[in-house]
Amino acid sequence: MKKINLNNVHFEYLETAFKEWLDILGYSEMSVYNMPSIVREFLHYLNTNGCKHINGLETKHFKNYYNYISTRSNQTRGGALSANYINKHIQALEKFNEFLSHKREQRVPMGIKQIKFTTKEITVLTTEEIQQLFTITNREANTEKETALRSRDRAMLVIFYSCGLRRNEGVHVELNDINFDTRILHVRKGKKYKERFVPLSKQGVKYLEDYIFNHRPYLLKQNTESRLFIGYYGKPLGGGSLYRRLKILQHSVENPTLQQKEINLHALRHSIATHLLQNGMELQKIQRFLGHSSLESTQIYTHLLEAGNNKDAHSPISKSEAV
Repeated sequence: MKKINLNNVHFEYLETAFKEWLDILGYSEMSVYNMPSIVREFLHYLNTNGCKHINGLETKHFKNYYNYISTRSNQTRGGALSANYINKHIQALEKFNEFLSHKREQRVPMGIKQIKFTTKEITVLTTEEIQQLFTITNREANTEKETALRSRDRAMLVIFYSCGLRRNEGVHVELNDINFDTRILHVRKGKKYKERFVPLSKQGVKYLEDYIFNHRPYLLKQNTESRLFIGYYGKPLGGGSLYRRLKILQHSVENPTLQQKEINLHALRHSIATHLLQNGMELQKIQRFLGHSSLESTQIYTHLLEAGNNKDAHSPISKSEAV
């Protein structure tokens, strides 16, 4: 997002104060940068549409701004803005409105909600199928490169299955987010700018240590890179590349049923949540483990169990619920 000149001292102060408020509350560095940047665009819209002071803020301004970004074209790729992009704006405005409520006697109702996505079928792998994916990574490799990639594949399964991280959360895991002594993973870039702590199993720690200390240095070109997942040319690995590695594992197993399933990194997250529920973990604990804002989001896994008779479950749910 390009830097916008507000030409309004009051709004510039609010943006700075909002950023400092987020920092004091302990939000991640990415959140402290992104949310004020989004709010700056909102304040610019207010300033150019007759609202020069926050005391004049009304519900209609939130609604009008929502209509504006919903119809605005994507300046980078053309076409309309994505629903994810619009929802990021709404999330930032919700937090900004909370910040403003400390400066006003009451909070202004926003009158807008995040976009509900269309339904989409999701897949949950069985524990046997998950084990088959891990087994593939333990096959003997012929080259040092292949050995390093298989170790990284094991780490990928730990992060996205054993820890249940979302795609973006896993992509942004850094080395200092992992505490091997306490066996805790600090998720700093969670959904809706929330952070959480996820436990690591002993086996998961073993796989991560093997990758980080024995094989990651082989892939690393610059010692300053902090991202956990590194590509063959020393660059941080993106979600698309991790997805392709998962598909390679999937099509390497000797299980035609698993080979034919539509899976992605998020399917690993759905799988661990379902398996924890199968094993008797309380729904509230699974909610905290996954970082869900509401229990309703976690309750989808009870429906998956019912639909799949506790294994090989498929169920159509909305993408907004598949979190």
